[in-house]
Amino acid sequence: MYDAVVVGAGPGGYVAAIKLAQLGKKVALVEKAFLGGTCTNLGCIPTKALLTTSHLYSEVLAKARSFGVKVDAVSYDFSGAKNHMTKTVTMSRKGIEYLVKKNKIDLYSGEARVKDANTVEVGKNKLESKNIVIATGSIPTLFAPFSEIPGIWTSDDVFKMERLPQSVLIVGGGVIGVEFATFFSAVGVKVTLVELMDHILPTEDEDAAQVIFKALKKKGVSIFQRSKVTSVEPVENGFKSTIETDTEKLQTTTEKVIVAVGRKPNVPDDIKELKLEMSRGIKTTSSMQTSLENVYAIGDVRGEIMLAHVAMYEGIVAAECIAGKESKMDYSAVPSVIFSSPEIASVGLKQKDADPDKVTVSQFPVSANGRARTMNERDGFVKVVAEKNSGKVLGITIVSPSATDMIMEGVIAVKYGLTTRQLEEAIHPHPTLTETILGALEGVYGKAIHI
Repeated sequence: MYDAVVVGAGPGGYVAAIKLAQLGKKVALVEKAFLGGTCTNLGCIPTKALLTTSHLYSEVLAKARSFGVKVDAVSYDFSGAKNHMTKTVTMSRKGIEYLVKKNKIDLYSGEARVKDANTVEVGKNKLESKNIVIATGSIPTLFAPFSEIPGIWTSDDVFKMERLPQSVLIVGGGVIGVEFATFFSAVGVKVTLVELMDHILPTEDEDAAQVIFKALKKKGVSIFQRSKVTSVEPVENGFKSTIETDTEKLQTTTEKVIVAVGRKPNVPDDIKELKLEMSRGIKTTSSMQTSLENVYAIGDVRGEIMLAHVAMYEGIVAAECIAGKESKMDYSAVPSVIFSSPEIASVGLKQKDADPDKVTVSQFPVSANGRARTMNERDGFVKVVAEKNSGKVLGITIVSPSATDMIMEGVIAVKYGLTTRQLEEAIHPHPTLTETILGALEGVYGKAIHI
């Protein structure tokens, strides 16, 4: 009898299993494909590996001469980039495998069938357990007309390509679509990006999205906002697509079409038969319990905040609750990170969602930062949203090189209710990009020193 069987070894599942083992519980982990789930194999890790290669290539092309670096015959070798991606994914998988063995977790390879709230079958193995943790993740969203046409790519298919296409149409200008547009445009692929909402990256403030819009346009990306793809038909060597904008219909032919409109919870039939309460995905309490007391659900299968780092912490909360601890998820300071160029990272309240009568918004440009000048970077800013009376930091948005690393200062501030004064009193190292955060903090009271 296991204390818990975890179904799915993605970021949420393997972290839950490890935490349970650390808390002294007997644990089984079931995975039908590869350890690490979507994030490690078809998402976060391979995307960022490819983006790292394309960013280096772009940097050399754009900056080498002005930095006094002589480079002859620069070219991009996709086979080499793919080798880097594959090695990175393999190392990540191996790392998870080592951690599973280190923590003496029983790993079962195969498709799980949840028979009831205490039984999971994997092949001929019948696993009895006091608790079950469902961490079956998500799958790419695909709908008509795209679902009816052979050869249309989802985000999963991008990582299987053996060569770069000459041109791509990307449907969806959210995080996934923008990251793909960033990669393909950087390595010379002709990119068309179509977004239904008013602007690309619709969950971000418009001024942040506008920086990326301009950067992609500089790379030659054709961007259609407030637009949709109404039809796609296969033609010789590609697809002919019809794009409908506010004012016109136009047609474009591309070698590939990538649908990048997000992902949806993966709820297999056996889990549906448990009759758990559902919303977008499996509904849970803040302790990650489903409507069955001893069945927990974590990560993308919940259909809420579908981010790997959220899944990991939900896994920890579920594990602690199974171990008898009182633990609840706090979603007040969840960072969002986008590996565009420049990067975007945000946490807490955004300006578009704030009551202007209750907040003060301060913005500091990257172009005024000394470290950015040494890097020949000008695009971007840091924006702080603070409570008007108290100066409490409610949200931070960073558009900058290394924004995805710099956001942790904002996460800590929002999580623990720090004020702009408290953060100002912490000496920021010079010369660093983090001084842009300091500049935005100073500006809350109109006292920014460097602008």
